[in-house]
Amino acid sequence: MALSRPRTKTRVKKAEAAPKRAPFTEAVWRTVRSIPRGEVRTYSQVALYAGRPGAARGVGQQMAMLPTGKEVPWWRVTRAGGVLAPMVAQEQAKRLRAEGVVVEQRGQTFRVKRDEDAAPKARR
Repeated sequence: MALSRPRTKTRVKKAEAAPKRAPFTEAVWRTVRSIPRGEVRTYSQVALYAGRPGAARGVGQQMAMLPTGKEVPWWRVTRAGGVLAPMVAQEQAKRLRAEGVVVEQRGQTFRVKRDEDAAPKARR
């Protein structure tokens, strides 16, 4: 009987390449990364800056798919009128306040206070 060599399985770890993303996804994430600290943008504005005006819902979908641990400041993106998304409003408000953004709360609704929200000055 011939002695056979024991079989060993060697696993070769392949270099993990970053998954390929759609150009729109990359544009959205790049745009959100460029929002300065202490400022916010709406989904519509991000869509415009990403080169797809009118794709606000698409921006929302891309933001919902952010992987955890990603260095994309999602809290700087709000709904139209500065309203924060209900599912993450408290966390978003906390992060925005830490950056110096004024966030109002009325009942369950959180909203970013913008300059144009200020009361109009009395005319003399």
